[in-house]
Amino acid sequence: MNKRLVLGTAALAVLLVTSGCLGAIMGPQDVSDTQLNEEPPVDYAFDSDRDVHITVTENAQFAAVYEMNGSSIELFRRDGFGGRNSIPVSALRYQYENGTVLNGTQLKARGGSVQQTREVVTVTLPSDANADGKLAFTSSSSPKRFSLPTYVEGSYEVVLPPDRRVDFFLFGQVRPSADERFEDDQGRTHLQWENVDTESVLVQFYLQRDLYIFGGIAALLVLVAGGGLAYYKRQIEALRERRQQMGLSVDVSDDDDGPPPGMG
Repeated sequence: MNKRLVLGTAALAVLLVTSGCLGAIMGPQDVSDTQLNEEPPVDYAFDSDRDVHITVTENAQFAAVYEMNGSSIELFRRDGFGGRNSIPVSALRYQYENGTVLNGTQLKARGGSVQQTREVVTVTLPSDANADGKLAFTSSSSPKRFSLPTYVEGSYEVVLPPDRRVDFFLFGQVRPSADERFEDDQGRTHLQWENVDTESVLVQFYLQRDLYIFGGIAALLVLVAGGGLAYYKRQIEALRERRQQMGLSVDVSDDDDGPPPGMG
């Protein structure tokens, strides 16, 4: 009986770990300093005049800078069932109004914290942080799609990797619609919003060469369809000729004057 109890307890523990319940029971866990102190994939846009500035990189990551309007922020993505899942956070930095920048270790040393549960990553600023400071971090994205909740309302800017576009409706999508769109001298598309108050921002984009690939495939399909239609017509014509040669082709649609006299 004791052996069964031990096995049952072990099985329950495995289920708790795999389902994420054990993490909820144990409470928030500190995100490691090694992860928080990593170098960002690009320089953070601390000098941006936007409340939120996001640079999407070619390696399916994004570098975000948020102007803080509170002492903490919760970072997450929504799942398809209305719940929340925490996002991976690395290369965290905090910039004071005077330009001083802290990494993750320094932020914690001043009384801040970065803790993660299954649902959210909560970043709490040091007590001496002010309302005009900016929080920056790096997280994962999708190769051709960026989507994130609006943790902070206000003005936004999203910068796409070089040669990415959003214009073609089959491959590109921007929600909400951007107030301004332009391309810089490095071939990067910039999307700007004066005020975002929706629940999320979504940008679906494509490589410029994708249009040529799509055009080539479409042209090939048209050629195949045209060839198939021509072959079908030739087969119909050949069948019609064989029926005529065999005396089976009788057309009564045009010359039908009704039944013979006396049978009407």
